[in-house]
Amino acid sequence: MIRISINGCMRTLAVIGATLLSFGPAFGQGGGLQPKAQLISQQAETASDQSIAMLSKDIRSMKKQIIAANMDLTDSEAEKFWPVYDQYAAELANINDMKFALIKDYAQNYGNMTDEQAVAYIKGQAEVDESVNRLRMKYLPLFRRVLSGKATAMFFQIELRVSLMIDLQLASHIPLIQP
Repeated sequence: MIRISINGCMRTLAVIGATLLSFGPAFGQGGGLQPKAQLISQQAETASDQSIAMLSKDIRSMKKQIIAANMDLTDSEAEKFWPVYDQYAAELANINDMKFALIKDYAQNYGNMTDEQAVAYIKGQAEVDESVNRLRMKYLPLFRRVLSGKATAMFFQIELRVSLMIDLQLASHIPLIQP
């Protein structure tokens, strides 16, 4: 049973998503790119990258807390589970860095995106999704070694739900490409 309110998580993720996107070239009201985003200096981009890194760390910490609160692990299971989870989370963070770079590139090119850039963006999204799925399949037997089949499935369900909530919040702040 999920012990942390999904609605509470959605509110938290909404704030994180809005904040995350506000640090880089930001999407404004009405789905357009704010004109000032074109004038961001290299220093601002560096600060933006640092801010995104801090927020990504906060998201990873929040995911870990949600998983800990919802997985009823014994001390013995926890001792074996968390090192595997930390490895998984580190590899997932690398994939998420690719996702954030893709979003940042999208934001920078939104106002004058070419057909080729639009297609490259969609292909990049698909590559990120495929990488996440490959990572899950890579870690399935590793988690299975330290947890029962049901506990392993529950972990992946919780992890997937949290990831989907984060993706939904990010997607809600990214305007659709206009033909």
